[in-house]
Amino acid sequence: MRVVLKSKIHRARVTGANIDYEGSITIDKKLMEAADILPYERVEVLNINNGARFDTYAIEGEKGEICLNGAAARLGAKGDIIILLTYSYVEDKEAHNINPKLVYVDEKNAIIKTK
Repeated sequence: MRVVLKSKIHRARVTGANIDYEGSITIDKKLMEAADILPYERVEVLNINNGARFDTYAIEGEKGEICLNGAAARLGAKGDIIILLTYSYVEDKEAHNINPKLVYVDEKNAIIKTK
């Protein structure tokens, strides 16, 4: 078995941070659908602004919303640019044929391109 990239939302902008929430990252529902991310699925977050990398789980949000919640709110700030990644376990023979879902967004987290 290998762990391979399943999906990526590239260069999303953080729209808020809520330290008092239980945890997770709130992601625009349409972005989650485009990237094949399910509610409560594990997500790796890479913060381009400060270099932080952390795991949390996704919850559905409103149009354009990317909000760091709970402890994750300490690892980013409104306006930071992040990359969101999910992974999948696959058999070795399948790993060579993986085509992850790539979602590229603009400064308002609207989809500009998918691959």
